[in-house]
Amino acid sequence: MAAMQRPRYRAVITGAGGGIGAAIVRELAPLSDALILVGRREGPLHALRAELNVPAQVVGGDLTDPATLAAIDAAARSLGGLNLLVNNAGLSDFHSFESQPVDAIRALLDTNLLAPMLLTRQLLPQLKAVPAAQIVNVGSVLGLLGFPGFAAYGASKAGLHGFTQALRRELSDTAVEVRSFAPRATDTAINTDAVTAMNRELGTAQDTPQQVAAAFVAFLGGQRGHLTLGAKERFFVRLNGLLPAVPDAAIRKQLRIIRNFLPI
Repeated sequence: MAAMQRPRYRAVITGAGGGIGAAIVRELAPLSDALILVGRREGPLHALRAELNVPAQVVGGDLTDPATLAAIDAAARSLGGLNLLVNNAGLSDFHSFESQPVDAIRALLDTNLLAPMLLTRQLLPQLKAVPAAQIVNVGSVLGLLGFPGFAAYGASKAGLHGFTQALRRELSDTAVEVRSFAPRATDTAINTDAVTAMNRELGTAQDTPQQVAAAFVAFLGGQRGHLTLGAKERFFVRLNGLLPAVPDAAIRKQLRIIRNFLPI
């Protein structure tokens, strides 16, 4: 029996200006008929579009702004609709929660949780209008396994995971699949020098954006509803769900090192 042919994508990718997002765009482009590149800064998006051999549009703006959501919606309609939404845009802030600025906490929740929810809501009518579509929310292992210094960030990604699960069940009688993809530590500009140095001292494995993007595109072609990258990370996420006292104790032993890197 011949293998089932992978569908051609018409996709919206947020956070496409760099890091994991730009790497996903490059991996996805040969499999796509049209792309919409979304980010806060248009310059990197235009530079990326110039690399691609596929029709692409650029939309810059704040994803919590109704005007930006409407512009993405209009761009998708102008390209003939879409069958893939990749909610990848994200912020990180490594900080002691007690002294973390309130504005930083709000920004994490707005960007990592509220923005993908609002964009998904905006684009759902288009996604439901095609024979098959996917929404993939890019989370983080830190949304599944709480870690010191990332309380607000982890909460935003945990919320995204919960949103994904609930919406998947809500749309289970439609042709729209809702899935989640959780990278582990990745070597991108989202990490401060302190986070990079801490990861090195703790022996935390890091992927390149290209490795993450390749795994993401492979995930797109499969049937799994969720994927966490890294065998060790998957083990600890499972252990955290079954016996949370075990990772509690392991992370407490690392706390002195972690605090050495936390901003004062």
